Amino acid sequence: MFQATDYSGDKVKDYELLIKQLTALSEDETDPLAILSNASALLNQFLDKVNWVGFYLWKEDELVLGPFQGLPACIRIEYGKGVCGTAIKEWKTQLVEDVSVFPGHIACDGASQSEIVVPLSKGNGIYGVLDIDSPIKNRFDETDKIHLEKFAQELERFLN
Repeated sequence: MFQATDYSGDKVKDYELLIKQLTALSEDETDPLAILSNASALLNQFLDKVNWVGFYLWKEDELVLGPFQGLPACIRIEYGKGVCGTAIKEWKTQLVEDVSVFPGHIACDGASQSEIVVPLSKGNGIYGVLDIDSPIKNRFDETDKIHLEKFAQELERFLN
């Protein structure tokens, strides 16, 4: 049984604990939908000042909405479009301090002001993206980027 954790306030140590929690929740599970569902819930519980946490999965040359926490979202995102499609096209994490200045930003939730998107791989191919939105500008920083990439790498172990 999972119990909510009071985090220490040390961002790096808290991210390390988060990744351990992901491992504990995922290591005996084989269903990707269950793993992604728990991963989105875990991130939503851990991160403050966020309004959407979830996954888009690569299917038939586009991103399709997967498990998430938050308001209903865009269902399909084309390759290279918006922050998520750009993350896949450039194959790198997109840390967007202000979505209003991101060329071609797709506004699924009008309250979103900043966003971070981390690509997920499957073998040598695309699995999808981890997408997190915040209702405040400049919510995500380099520490978030580094540790969310580590979170994604750990998650990939259970999805491949």
